[in-house]
Amino acid sequence: MEFLLSDVHDDLAATVDALLTKADVASRARSWIDGDRRPVAEVFVALAETGVNGLLIDESSGGSSAGAIELVVAMEQIGRHALPGPVVESIAVLPVLFRSAEVTGPALSDLAEGLFATVAVAPMAPLAPTADVTYIVHDATLSTATIGAPYPTVDPTRWVAELIPAEILAAGVDVDDAVDMGTLATAAQLLGLADAMLTLAAEYAQARTQFGRPIGSFQAVKHHLADVAIAVEMARPLVHAAALGVDGLVPEGTDVRRDVAAAKVAAGDAAYLASRRALQVLGAIGYTAEHDLSLYLTKTRALLTAWGTPAVLRQRILESL
Repeated sequence: MEFLLSDVHDDLAATVDALLTKADVASRARSWIDGDRRPVAEVFVALAETGVNGLLIDESSGGSSAGAIELVVAMEQIGRHALPGPVVESIAVLPVLFRSAEVTGPALSDLAEGLFATVAVAPMAPLAPTADVTYIVHDATLSTATIGAPYPTVDPTRWVAELIPAEILAAGVDVDDAVDMGTLATAAQLLGLADAMLTLAAEYAQARTQFGRPIGSFQAVKHHLADVAIAVEMARPLVHAAALGVDGLVPEGTDVRRDVAAAKVAAGDAAYLASRRALQVLGAIGYTAEHDLSLYLTKTRALLTAWGTPAVLRQRILESL
């Protein structure tokens, strides 16, 4: 089956990229680290105004009734700019979870308008200390939640906290589709992170000189960056194929959950390779908190295990063969 992004998808990617470029997400991420989430919240609202936050929400609830393909296109750009906040949880997981639980009304429309919200399918929820609303699924029951003690992660913009169930919203909730959407959205984020780190490393290699030549002219550096470029370009079709599967646009009998797992594994491997190679090219400056690469390095490390660890996803692939 042949699949190419349409002009609509290209326009969506360009719109999100232009918005986040103008917003200077790196400076807003540093404000988030310092405890001020307002600058990032403004970006969330701006994304909502373009329709990104409501991509998976029905038009009747203020969304755009789009699909997983549009979601991964937008999420790759969000990853490319390392936007902090409960992005996957608010834009990808909760809309699908609410649909499964038949939750309607303000809960959905608030998400479409840019509300910070997060959800835990296990006791620990990402970004819970900075969310306006938190939810938890426990024993197939969806509830609002109160937040326990927060814990830092390797990513200074990403904290986790234990959630305690409060008001019950729905029982007998199937979480598989919502978790798969979270896995797919995280894969797209990692793909964007990998591409951004490749760009940072390539630009640095062209500007940094040694022995009177740009270091990018040295064969060893070329090979490092070429390996990353190949990994990114090999992962992207898997992410798009998994999105097609989630949208039901694949042949009958396709194991969509396996494809989603493969997409996250490949995107995670590409992002991890990009982080290692970018750090090798930039050297000591890449370790510093002042350089934007540090934001990408730490976010990559945190997202590698978000919404499915590599070990769990590889086991799913193995069991499907």
